[in-house]
Formats: sequence, structure tokens, C-alpha cells
Amino acid sequence: MSSLRAFAVSLCGDKERADDLVQETLYKAWNHLDSFREGTNLKAWLFTILRNTYFSERRKRRREVEDADGSYAAKLSTRPEQDGHMDLQDFREALAQLPDDQREALILVGAAGFSYEEAADISDCAVGTIKSRVNRARNRLGDLLDTKDASGDDSTLRAAIASAGPSGR
Repeated sequence: MSSLRAFAVSLCGDKERADDLVQETLYKAWNHLDSFREGTNLKAWLFTILRNTYFSERRKRRREVEDADGSYAAKLSTRPEQDGHMDLQDFREALAQLPDDQREALILVGAAGFSYEEAADISDCAVGTIKSRVNRARNRLGDLLDTKDASGDDSTLRAAIASAGPSGR
């Protein structure tokens, strides 16, 4: 065992890690004792197991990313899909509560992507009226959905409007 430990220390450079490596080697050897051929060199067989275990763990560790504070994992996580579905359902209900003229203006400008001028032509009203309707609709939806952050940014609301599609339903 002392020669196994010395070999392990020479590989990994850490006495505690070497002890773990020797223990893992003996565990694997015991569990695979049936693969040892009588008449061959037991010491060489154990050294081979230790060496293979060490290099396998090194390859595995190379692919691992240390994430002590969980920040890397947080970047990889996604919100559950049912939240998005529920948010869209809430948006549709709030959109239905808007007056027809505000809903129409918001869908034309926000979802269909028309300019204020184009929306005004479609609605047969002044550009200022469309701007006012869109503004009132966004504010009302923001109140109904509580989507504005402290700075007054309604980017979440705008994204929901765009994902609602041209019909808004």
C-alpha cells in the first residue's frame, strides 16, 4: 500500500487526494477481483487501476466548471414554461379590459409593428390621437399587470404585446 500511496502522491501532488485515490483503487480492485488473472503481477494491476482512475478523474474535472456561488448555474436556468403561459393568459385578460379604441391602437403599433402614421391612417384618426391611445393603453396595461419597474420601464409589457400576435387574442 505504501508504494501505491507514493505513486498516487507523485501523480496528484496532494497527500489527502492520494489517500482517496488509493482507497478508490482498492475498492475498484476488490469489486473487479474476478478480472484479475492468477499468475500475473498484482502490484502492476493495482498501479494500472490507480493510474486509470487518476486520469479518468482528471478528464472529468476538466469538463466541470467550478461554481461555488451558483452564479454559473443561475445563468443556465430558465423560468418554467407554465409561467410564460400564465403571463400570456393574464396579458390577454388585461388586454380585453381595454377600451376598443385603445386596444386597436396598441395592437396596430405594438404587435403589428405599424408606425403611428400608418396606424392613424388605418384607424382614420389623427396621429396624436393614436399616440395618446397607445400611451393610455400601455399605462392601463401596466397598472393591470403591474409590469413597470421602479424606473417606469415597460419592456416586459412591450414584449408581451409583441408576442400576442396581430389579433391580440
